Amino acid sequence: MFARTPRLLLRPGWMEDAQALAMAIDDMAVARNLTRVPSPYGLDDAEAFLALPHHPHLPRLLAFTRTQGAPRLIGGCGIHLNEDGVPELGYWIARAYWGLGFATEAARAVLAMARANGVTDIRACHFADNPASGNVLRKLGFRFTGRIEPRYSLGRDSMVDCLLFEEGEDGRMNADLAMDLYRDALPVAA
Repeated sequence: MFARTPRLLLRPGWMEDAQALAMAIDDMAVARNLTRVPSPYGLDDAEAFLALPHHPHLPRLLAFTRTQGAPRLIGGCGIHLNEDGVPELGYWIARAYWGLGFATEAARAVLAMARANGVTDIRACHFADNPASGNVLRKLGFRFTGRIEPRYSLGRDSMVDCLLFEEGEDGRMNADLAMDLYRDALPVAA
C-alpha cells in the first residue's frame, strides 16, 4: 500500500529505512507518546519493527516529505488490532515536524486506505498529557468516548491514562470539554 498526499509520500517501511527510523524515534519527546516504542530506540528496534509482517487490510506506513531531493522520513501512521482485536489508529511525527499538520494529513490517508479495504469501527487513543494528539483525532472526525483507560508506555516504563476516541459524526468535541471529562474521571485526592 502506498499513498500520496499534497505534502507526503506514505509507504511501507523497508530495511533501508532502519537508520532514519531509529534516529527519528530515538527522541524521548516522541517515544513518551507511544505505547509500543522503547526508549532508547536503537537500530535493532527499528530493524525488528521493519521485519514485522504486514496485514493485507491494515496499512502500516512511514511518512516521508515529498521534496525535490530524496524524501525525508518524518513519521509513521497505521492501523493495528488492539488487545481486544479492534482496529486502532496510531501515528507519530518526528519533533522537528510537530505542529505542521503532518499527523492529520498522514492519518487521513491511512484511514481512507483502511476503509477502502473494509476496515470499519476504528478507534484511537492518546495519552492524557498529549492534547495535541487529541486535536488531530478531532480533526479526523473522531469523538472522545468519555472513557479513560490506563495503558502501559514502553517509552515511559509506566502506566499512563489514555483518552479513548471512536469514529463518529460529532468528532469535533470541544477540547475543554474533553479535558473536563478527563478531570472528572480522575480519583479525588484524599
